[in-house]
Amino acid sequence: MAYLLQQVLNALPLAALYGLLSFGYALSFGMTRRVDITFGALFAFAGQIFVLFTDIGWNRYYLILPASLGLGAVAALAYALGASAFIGRHVMRPLFRQSSNALLVASLAVLILLSETARLASGSRDIWLSPFLNQPVVLMKNADGFTASLTVLQIVNTGMMVLLIVTSAIVMRVSRLGRLWRAVADDPLAARFCGVDADRVFVAGFLVAGALATIAAILSTAYYGTMDFSAGLVFGVKVALIAAAGGQSHPLHAALGAAAVALAETLWSGYGPIVWKDFVITGSLVILLIASRRERLIP
Repeated sequence: MAYLLQQVLNALPLAALYGLLSFGYALSFGMTRRVDITFGALFAFAGQIFVLFTDIGWNRYYLILPASLGLGAVAALAYALGASAFIGRHVMRPLFRQSSNALLVASLAVLILLSETARLASGSRDIWLSPFLNQPVVLMKNADGFTASLTVLQIVNTGMMVLLIVTSAIVMRVSRLGRLWRAVADDPLAARFCGVDADRVFVAGFLVAGALATIAAILSTAYYGTMDFSAGLVFGVKVALIAAAGGQSHPLHAALGAAAVALAETLWSGYGPIVWKDFVITGSLVILLIASRRERLIP
């Protein structure tokens, strides 16, 4: 029983990360209705900038760790949000109006540009953060001495990500921006006829998605300690697949479906042959993505 509880606990941080990434990805997908790896590229870029500036603050300016992490977080937000606004306004919006399929090519170009920019800025070296808040919090201990626990950072990250998902879902449900996003995602031409500035809503939706990707990158990089240069492509493809589990046209459903994928992935790692994990999980998601390629209208 304690082992099962530990596997479920292990799934919580991953489920929160997948859920937050899928929520943000669905905001972008709702506008374009095309699979887009740009979101994963922004996630990786923000994590790499966070690590780079944290390292600069620690080793060059001799700041204490909290100040170094704060510098890295501010730099990641500034660079990633600036990149999101530029990409949404000057790359994705014009191409979407001309040809939706061009987004696939453009997203690959954006991925290469962001990855190479971060690689060159860091001198092609892997930078690792000093571990912090890694004290275990024991949640259960059985008679045999087996304990089920999470670290303090895992609990903090999971709580912050879940809170951000819930808050974002409420804002998208009750705010004017959420209503405008649903209108444009449902039918941009009809929204224009009703006086909605669909272009501005498109850029705003892409910017909010970029903000969620950036926050997820900061939290996950602080936990794992680094962000690999190939993570943009890996997460770009993976997020597109896991978001399909709940339906890419509805952010909250996408987040819940992604959380279920994280639980299945963790349980398979704990009980099944690890060598088949990626094949089974990814193969199932590919089948699901193909089966759900015709998206329903936004309710």
